[in-house]
Amino acid sequence: MQKPPYQVAQKLMILQAMESGQISIRAAAKIYGIGRTTLAEWQPRYEVYGYAGLETRTRNRRYSAEFKLQAVLDYLSGSLSQSQIIDKYQIVSRTQLRNWVKTYNDHSSIKIYSGGTKAMTKGRTTTWQERIDIVLYCLAQQHDYQKTADHFQVSYQQVYQWVKKYERGGEDALRDGRGGEKRNPKRPPKRNTTSSQ
Repeated sequence: MQKPPYQVAQKLMILQAMESGQISIRAAAKIYGIGRTTLAEWQPRYEVYGYAGLETRTRNRRYSAEFKLQAVLDYLSGSLSQSQIIDKYQIVSRTQLRNWVKTYNDHSSIKIYSGGTKAMTKGRTTTWQERIDIVLYCLAQQHDYQKTADHFQVSYQQVYQWVKKYERGGEDALRDGRGGEKRNPKRPPKRNTTSSQ
């Protein structure tokens, strides 16, 4: 028989006991029958989200396709760990996140539990200059990825990835060919030059 989940008050009591040095994480795992990984995850959740961060997450929560896609793209970017993504998006489990990633990698579709699907397919080929224009348009639209994708006839995930790359590394980060770089693209003019020759 599966052990019922711990209530928030119980989790908080265990955390406080570990913080005060009354008990180690290893001893707590043995005494309470909780995995050390699970115990280690409770603390950052509590620090970030407070009492609500320790609440048991319901497995029938409905996630929109765009929500799932953003979680997957954050994971694939490598900027966050699985645990950080699960906490950021309040996802039920690693298994759920891995299933979404597998769906994305299979070029399938991410289903909205309330009905319907949002295709997660490869977008069209673009040049470096096009990607710059697309990113700048998206930023001007307050990060409206779907509106930008529709406007330029590219995929939602392309826009999302390009914007993230641009925010991390500027225009040069859009030159690596991911998302369909055309051969020998015309180099756009250098922006914000401080001197001329």
